Amino acid sequence: MSQFPSERRLYARRVATGTAMAILLVAVSFALEDEPAFADETASVPATAPGSPAVTPDPYHELESKYLFGFTTGSDIGEEGEKSVEFESTAAFGKRHGSYRMIEQEFEFESVPTQFFAYELSAHVINHSSDEVEGLDNVHRTQFSGFSTTLSYLIIGRGPGSPIGLAFSVEPEWARVDGTSGVRTRDFSTAFKLIADTEILPNKLYAAVNALYQPNMGKASGDLAWSRTATAGVTGALAYRVAPKVTVGGEMEYYRAYEGFGFRSLDGHALYIGPTLYFQFTPKTFLSLAFSSQITGHATGDSRSLDLVDFERHRANAKLEFEF
Repeated sequence: MSQFPSERRLYARRVATGTAMAILLVAVSFALEDEPAFADETASVPATAPGSPAVTPDPYHELESKYLFGFTTGSDIGEEGEKSVEFESTAAFGKRHGSYRMIEQEFEFESVPTQFFAYELSAHVINHSSDEVEGLDNVHRTQFSGFSTTLSYLIIGRGPGSPIGLAFSVEPEWARVDGTSGVRTRDFSTAFKLIADTEILPNKLYAAVNALYQPNMGKASGDLAWSRTATAGVTGALAYRVAPKVTVGGEMEYYRAYEGFGFRSLDGHALYIGPTLYFQFTPKTFLSLAFSSQITGHATGDSRSLDLVDFERHRANAKLEFEF
């Protein structure tokens, strides 16, 4: 049962409703604008002979696919020379019994030195709120949690000569706070991701698939032995452009948690499904939103449905990026 009084629950619902309505109003206002979205500066100049009717530019310009799909990543890494700052929030809600919330905020700098290579540098702050959760201590605190970097390599660029884009990324991370429990730890992990995507309908309907493997080595404060775990997963997503600046979609994610770096000792597995939203406010500013819920899963040694030991019940993600 929730630990919050009914008044606070009511207030939280009103805040959530107001936030959702604000996001929808922003999306509608951008979707219904009369002017074509992000038309090229030279697009208004007729390319035809004098006296011929001007060609109307296509408002459905090309989009970068990297953040179109929520938790699933697209293969585009950006144009050579691009730089950007990004604010990314990832939240997890729901464990077995009690109330549980984790919100991680990342502050990121991204750069694309060449057309085939990009990198990100990130600092992490994490907030935990846990009350009477099975297997976890009661924790209420916000802490600086660590650093990470992401190195992305474009193997095949999607375009006229190739309908499929293919990329590979490596994300090493050092953490001083356990992402699930909130206790102090020394943690080292590396996420390896193979990324593929395509345009089913040019500039309208997109699809992506990711394969993930993430080994992790950690030691809680005061422990002598290091623990070794790994997570493997496959995700897939579709995204459809309902307006020049608004893309909606859905994704499915399947994860398996293992004891050790290999695949011999399974701890549990979980399947998530949920919607995604993408707003391209300007050519250099976007907002990406995703929410997913665990619809089936199982923890080894637990007869109850869902795996709420290795994973959470719900997950959410928001990315706001500014290019320069």
